[in-house]
Amino acid sequence: MMWWNRFNLKYRIYMILAGLVGITLCGGLVMVWYTYRVESVILHIIDDNVAALQIAESLETAIVNQKGFVSYYYLDGNADWLTRLDDYRRVFDTRLDEARQSAQDLQQAEAIDQIEILYDRYITLKDQVIAHYKAGDRNIGSELHQRVREQFFTILALCEKYKEMHIQSVRSAQQLSSARAVQLRSIAGFAITINIILSVCLVLILVKQVLSPIAKLLQATAQGGAVETPDNVVAALRRSVEGLIQNVDQSQFELAKSREYLQQVEKMAMVGKLAAGMAHSIRNPFTSVKMRLFSLNRTLNLNADQKDDFDVISEEIRHIDTIVQNFLEFSRPPKLVMQSVSPSSVVDNALSLLTHRLKSYEVKVKVIRSINLPHVSADPEQLKEVLVNLFINACEALGKGGSITVREDVEQDPDTGKMARVRISDDGPGIPAAVIGRVMEPFFTTKAEGTGLGLSIAARIIDEHGGRIDVSSVEFKETAFTIKLPIIGGAC
Repeated sequence: MMWWNRFNLKYRIYMILAGLVGITLCGGLVMVWYTYRVESVILHIIDDNVAALQIAESLETAIVNQKGFVSYYYLDGNADWLTRLDDYRRVFDTRLDEARQSAQDLQQAEAIDQIEILYDRYITLKDQVIAHYKAGDRNIGSELHQRVREQFFTILALCEKYKEMHIQSVRSAQQLSSARAVQLRSIAGFAITINIILSVCLVLILVKQVLSPIAKLLQATAQGGAVETPDNVVAALRRSVEGLIQNVDQSQFELAKSREYLQQVEKMAMVGKLAAGMAHSIRNPFTSVKMRLFSLNRTLNLNADQKDDFDVISEEIRHIDTIVQNFLEFSRPPKLVMQSVSPSSVVDNALSLLTHRLKSYEVKVKVIRSINLPHVSADPEQLKEVLVNLFINACEALGKGGSITVREDVEQDPDTGKMARVRISDDGPGIPAAVIGRVMEPFFTTKAEGTGLGLSIAARIIDEHGGRIDVSSVEFKETAFTIKLPIIGGAC
């Protein structure tokens, strides 16, 4: 191997790559050449042997078709049988000429000659039988007819033997094709073996003379070394590593941001637990207060001013109870009870539930639906809570008057398949572009008395259903929330 060591790394790699390319190219050329050879064998089988086999079969059929016509003539004396016999004799003569032309060797030619000799004898005897039948010598004709039958089966056996010769020719051609295929596989196997050996050599060179220097370079870089190297791949890799080292400050900055984000998440979790505990403690007394107010409202005879004060107190208590409920749902989300349901029916239930509230806001609702949406796997109550939240938000954004449009359709998602889509839009003031990206965040709200949990809870519920909710808005024109849920059986 001393001669091998005289070449530097670059030329060693070039030589091995050249060997790989050369062997691959030669193997490909050999395979193409053998493909043409195999194709020629197949064409030979189709054009010669198969055609000759068909002629042999037709020759056998032609002799079989001549059987029986003399017997029919013997039975009813109808000369038409003899006419048809002459027709089949001419067919046999034609097939015999074709078989002689398609003979591929001396053995097949001798078989054709033997068939022709026996056939001439067969025809002569058969004509004698016909002559006796015409002359009325039926006994002599019958005895001679028996010899004709024996001659017929002898010719039929020769035809079968001739056909078997062609079948054997086809088999021989198939064996030749198989042998060439084995040769091709052997050549391919040899080429693959050489490729593997050269590839292993290339890998060893790369490991020992490329990867090892790179490892040493990385070690030197870690120790702060500054060794000059030639302008090659190793030097380029070293410069890349040095560039990564220069970006350490940026990585530390990103790490600090991640740490700050995790701290915020931990704080949010603690706030959620605290809020859940407080909400549970506050809700029980407020439930008693609501019951007492309901009882007082039915028993007291209040004047107009007192009635207004009473209504304000009741509304504020209801508002506090809603805030408490949102905190509870955010901290301890209920377990979904999944079932097959059409989102269209859930939309109808939500609108029916909000009939009086929509009237109080003087909001018109238009549902655009050609047919009910296909069924999805969902918790109807949780899905209805999402829709109710979106409808109430739209009403509060509109104030008095305005309209809400619900559009239902099906879309094909390239990742999840068919999705049922419910788009709820209003013609209100819209959401400012500066905050639209934050409306789904917990505790973020643009309302003076909002908790900022409604939309975040809605987004979490839709996410737990395997769907998604998107928001879009054009200020002073439209705000739209689009819910997409995977249809049962609609996966890609």
